[in-house]
Amino acid sequence: MRYIIIGAGAVGGAIGGRLAEAGHEVVLVARGAHLRALRADGLRLVTPEGPRVHRLPAVEKPAELGELRPDDVLVLTVKTQDGEAVLRDWGPAPVAGGGSAAERLPVVCAQNGVESGRLALRRFHRVYGVCVWLPATFVEPGTVAAAGAPLTGILHLGRCPDGTDDTLRGIAADLETAHFEAPVVPDVARWQYAKLLGNLANAIEAVSGVLTSEEGLELFTRVRAEGTAVLDAAKIAYAGEEEQRRARADKITFKPFDGAPRRGGSSWQSLDRGTGTIEADYLNGEIALLGRLHGVPTPLNDLLQRLANTFARERRPAGSMPVTELVRLADEAVAFVQEEPPPRP
Repeated sequence: MRYIIIGAGAVGGAIGGRLAEAGHEVVLVARGAHLRALRADGLRLVTPEGPRVHRLPAVEKPAELGELRPDDVLVLTVKTQDGEAVLRDWGPAPVAGGGSAAERLPVVCAQNGVESGRLALRRFHRVYGVCVWLPATFVEPGTVAAAGAPLTGILHLGRCPDGTDDTLRGIAADLETAHFEAPVVPDVARWQYAKLLGNLANAIEAVSGVLTSEEGLELFTRVRAEGTAVLDAAKIAYAGEEEQRRARADKITFKPFDGAPRRGGSSWQSLDRGTGTIEADYLNGEIALLGRLHGVPTPLNDLLQRLANTFARERRPAGSMPVTELVRLADEAVAFVQEEPPPRP
């Protein structure tokens, strides 16, 4: 199989680079300065073993590849807010022997949140979901750092909406040659919803910096509890914390490079690069949506979604709001909801 990594940033660059050095055929899809750097100098992948450069084909659009191959696998690693445009571009791409990518090729959604599979299923016949545990950073154009050891990441794989098949097992086997553990599960959504609860911290990091203070951690506990209440009200299953700990065990340890402190996660990185967008609508916003559908107030996630989008839109510096100010706003948001009269029947 040839792997077309659509979005060769932190997650995509780490997966693509690791697959390439394991001997698998990889094409990287990127844009702007990152694409220019990949074409000029290759992908510089930094891991605990040291930096390596992988000179791989790099494109922006499917037309640059001509007809796609029947053995191609599309790996979608753009942020969810960019997914619709990418799926619209790649779905009609012709495949050798007839048909389009949407009709014939598998698309693997390796993204945060739970919405990407639904977006893909609107266009593609064969859609697979991934629960991504992969500490990686898109450092600068052409460079991706993956700090996990001994494994680079754990990628739970399953069909969308559920089930498994031989294609999935083949993809998992390739990933497991490339420093990943790739369990194939019939209920991948259960793992993705569990990851969603953890990703509710992304907006806190983006707005107020890496979670190290007691105030920040206590706020995340409250935000997560709000998310758990929503999933329970919606009767949505998710893997428990103990099950997740058993799955990860000591397989991935964060190994900082040159003693550098850990940078923020994917949302923090979006602000740091000044992209103008952020994934909060599909993380905290997913909890807000479910809360409205099932009658559960979500003032903390509403606040974080709003603040993260404001920071992205106005290109405010990542982590620039003091955590004490964020906690004050959170307390005000909760108090306001508690003071509101109940909705009329």
